[in-house]
Amino acid sequence: MFADFDLVMERLAAKRLWDFPGGVHPLDQKSLSNTENIADAPLPEKLFIPIKQHIGVDAELIVNIGDYVKTGQALTQSHSPFAVPIHASSSGTIVDITSHVAAHASGLEETTVVIAVDGKDNALNFEPLLDYTKCEKSELIEAICQAGISGMGGAGFPTHLKSNSNKPVEFLIINGVECEPYISADDRLMREHAWQIRQGIDVLVYLLSPKQVIVAIEDNKPEALETMSIACQQQDNYQVVSIPTKYPAGGEKQLIQVLTSREVPSNGLPIDVGCLMYNVGTCYAVADAIMEGKPLTKRVVTLTGNALTKPQNYWAYIGTPVADLLALAGYSPEKQAYPKVLMGGPMMGFTLSSVKIPIVKTTNCILAPADDELPSLEDERACIRCSACADACPVSLLPQQMFWYSKAKEYEKAEEYNLFDCIECGACAYVCPSEIPLVHYYRIAKSDIKQQKVDKEKAEKARIRFEARKTRLLKEKKARDEKHRLAAQARQQAMKSDSSAKDKIAAALARAKAKKAAVTNKASSTSEKPISQTNELSNAADKPTEPKADNTNAKDDKKAKIAAAIARAKAKKAQQQEKNKHE
Repeated sequence: MFADFDLVMERLAAKRLWDFPGGVHPLDQKSLSNTENIADAPLPEKLFIPIKQHIGVDAELIVNIGDYVKTGQALTQSHSPFAVPIHASSSGTIVDITSHVAAHASGLEETTVVIAVDGKDNALNFEPLLDYTKCEKSELIEAICQAGISGMGGAGFPTHLKSNSNKPVEFLIINGVECEPYISADDRLMREHAWQIRQGIDVLVYLLSPKQVIVAIEDNKPEALETMSIACQQQDNYQVVSIPTKYPAGGEKQLIQVLTSREVPSNGLPIDVGCLMYNVGTCYAVADAIMEGKPLTKRVVTLTGNALTKPQNYWAYIGTPVADLLALAGYSPEKQAYPKVLMGGPMMGFTLSSVKIPIVKTTNCILAPADDELPSLEDERACIRCSACADACPVSLLPQQMFWYSKAKEYEKAEEYNLFDCIECGACAYVCPSEIPLVHYYRIAKSDIKQQKVDKEKAEKARIRFEARKTRLLKEKKARDEKHRLAAQARQQAMKSDSSAKDKIAAALARAKAKKAAVTNKASSTSEKPISQTNELSNAADKPTEPKADNTNAKDDKKAKIAAAIARAKAKKAQQQEKNKHE
């Protein structure tokens, strides 16, 4: 069922919402960290800032080792719309640009800028856009992009791209649900900074012109509901809605389904059903960028877990090592049989391979659980085919089958069961009586499939380049052969059409023949005479006599001279004709 706008508004007014399939109700454990105000985390000695902290493409570094940077100074730039810059979280000197372990479940390394902070926190002169309603929308979108803002609810999609939608928006949904257990960063942000969140919403409304704004908050956050209701009460088309507490109601597709009954299609986007969604933290960052001119250099991080003596929410500098924050919150490793720290909540978070990993824009929680607080991988047992995972899946998938095929690395089969529709919420693993870390297998399978596709694309590109080179070389060879053929043909044609050249050749041959005949005659006249004629020649030596002409040789010589003369005449005539032709 696709509910129209009027029906959705009618049900919202009557506080009658829809539901999504599956879901679970884990202990929220938010009281560990949400009772105190957000505190400021101190500056670390060094900031480790990865150059990519969002979904999209890498930007290009514009700084070098040894450069001094100020707070808010851009470290990267890019002309790609799928890239946002990163900024120096504080002032200091860049001491290294190197590969450093990244905030990712893989534990792989990424290019990272290392800044030795000077403790002064010298900032650039920021330029706010206070009267933003008089600015062009493109100017505001560019300001959001240059502020380095990406989705802070966990996905990390570049905010300026989502804010530049050309499709009509019926519902602008502000996500304050924060359904993950333990995490209370958004809860405290709404309690303490509701007005600034409202300013960010106003900017987005100016850019998108939605029919209705819905601020969704779970009913286990009464204080946040109250403060946001007060902040939004002056706007008639802003509505703060309390939704039932059920995990994962904060998922993008699930929340849209709860509020509007509309289902985002597989491989589709919320805008396809007339909705756009932003996290409350993203709205706060948008207000900072427009009203203050500040780029994104800090965010609220929940430090929680029973292995911490002082769990609390902190404003942490982007690039702060997790180890520094753990020390700030009183980490007690003796409460764990082996060190275990998660980035994110217990449902969707991942175990860190190192506490040197830095805080990034999408980091909302650092969880240090005590023993027996969370299940461990060692507890995994064989699947008993109980189907509890399928009942809990909010996307109506078949986790059991996806698990079998993912574990066996039969990835084509796993994809047939819509592996990539899995939102990795962890509800299936939460209810599994065999303690199988199902999401762990899905993540590995997705990563392998993506890598296979990348390798296939590389191989295909290499094949195309090879074939293009082969085709080019063959084409060049054919062109050379054709050039040579045409040149030879032109020479032959020129020889056929140029009679003077033929006559010259004939004249030269005739002269050579005449010269040869003359040499032959001379040799013949001076050759030795027979013995019988010796006396006769001796007696007649003193008598004057006329030599006898050699009629045969004379005739041949005369013919050669005539032929040479004719050849010269023909050559001269041909030259005269060629000259007349050009004139």
